[in-house]
Amino acid sequence: MTPESVMSIGEHALTVTAILAAPLLLSALIVGLVIGMLQAATQINEATLSFIPKLLVVVVTLFATGHWMLQTLMDYTRSLFESIPGMIG
Repeated sequence: MTPESVMSIGEHALTVTAILAAPLLLSALIVGLVIGMLQAATQINEATLSFIPKLLVVVVTLFATGHWMLQTLMDYTRSLFESIPGMIG
């Protein structure tokens, strides 16, 4: 196993991680931004006001993209396991 192959596996793992985390993080970011603007406009400074909508949107996003996320993770794991013989020899 060469250092290049280790770096390639690590790079691919980080890419898959970023792709899987993006929908959840972006939805929470957008909702947080909208709630923050509403709080600034109405001058309501309550920390729990932004938590519940973010939580609900992340759960809905997880239900909407969960199948795709699981399939992506399974494809990556399968390709990693299938490449083991080539890495050993």
